Amino acid sequence: MTALTTPRTLLDGQPLSVRAKLTAAWTSFVFLYVYVDILNFYKPGVIAGITDGLIWRFDISATLLTIFLASVSIPAVMVVLSMTLPARVNRSLNLVVASLLIPYSIFNEAGSTWEWAAFYAISIAIELLILAFILRTAWAWPRAALTTGPGSTPDLAETLRR
Repeated sequence: MTALTTPRTLLDGQPLSVRAKLTAAWTSFVFLYVYVDILNFYKPGVIAGITDGLIWRFDISATLLTIFLASVSIPAVMVVLSMTLPARVNRSLNLVVASLLIPYSIFNEAGSTWEWAAFYAISIAIELLILAFILRTAWAWPRAALTTGPGSTPDLAETLRR
């Protein structure tokens, strides 16, 4: 067959599971987090402030870095949890964590100047879009029909665990 006679086919668009969508969204969120932090080092004065022992106006300390580590670990842990937790817990946790990260993401704008407004606006807007996707996906998690009685194969307890 030549290129002119090759039959046209549709792309295979198999639907992704809710777990895969949530895991992909949290992975994107983590990458964005990391890239924004790395790009922030290029702002004039940031590295000098760090070498002087300051992040924003906070003294660098073990406590401060532990708080930062805990806060950035949450989305990273959500990557694993979104793929492995049972559906009911997974849905609830995604709704709670994404909701709590919205004000946290917005707080990152605090202290920025007009010169850097576009940088923060774009990064925060993308974070908020990803969090909105997570909320929508978790909220709309499809329900499985419970079938009980003669001839039904799934065990009710097993179905409820999913």
